[in-house]
Amino acid sequence: MSDDRDTTAYCDTGTPHPDPAPEAGGPPFAECVLCRRPTEYPESYRGITLCPVCEWQEAQRTACSG
Repeated sequence: MSDDRDTTAYCDTGTPHPDPAPEAGGPPFAECVLCRRPTEYPESYRGITLCPVCEWQEAQRTACSG
């Protein structure tokens, strides 16, 4: 049997995700307040900064808290 399903991501927008690693160049990035990994936000960003992983986990927690 052949698998003819489309293997592209369901929510793929076609735009690449920016690389938040500071060694990749660009402005210095703020640290995540939970895990201390680099975020997608510059150091000058005000407010709570979360890395993409912690941001996703926080969204899951708040979505299920009803």
